Amino acid sequence: MANYNVSGLITLAELAKSKKKFWCVYILKCSDNTYYTGITNNIKRRIQQHNANKGAKYTKGRGPFSLVYQDGCKDRSEASRKEYKIKKLPLTEKINLIDANN
Repeated sequence: MANYNVSGLITLAELAKSKKKFWCVYILKCSDNTYYTGITNNIKRRIQQHNANKGAKYTKGRGPFSLVYQDGCKDRSEASRKEYKIKKLPLTEKINLIDANN
C-alpha cells in the first residue's frame, strides 16, 4: 500500500497538523444586497473582522454578512488570481457563480 494520498485530497486532520496555510477566495453578500469578494487563510476570523467593521473599507457599515461563495486555493497567489477574475465579472455572472456553487 502506498504512503501517500492517491486522490490528492487532504483530510481536515492533516490540514490542521500542516504548517501550510489554506487560502480561499470568498464572496460575502452584504445587508444592502451588494457583494464583496476577498481572500483569506482563515475564513471564520475574516468574517468576524468584517462584522466588527475591521475588515475591508467597502464592508464597513454594510453588515451583517452572509458567506455565499468559497473556493479553496493551493496558495495566496492562486487565491489572488481567482479574486481578480471574480471582481471583473459582471453582477449577473457573479450571481451565476454563486448559484452554481450552492
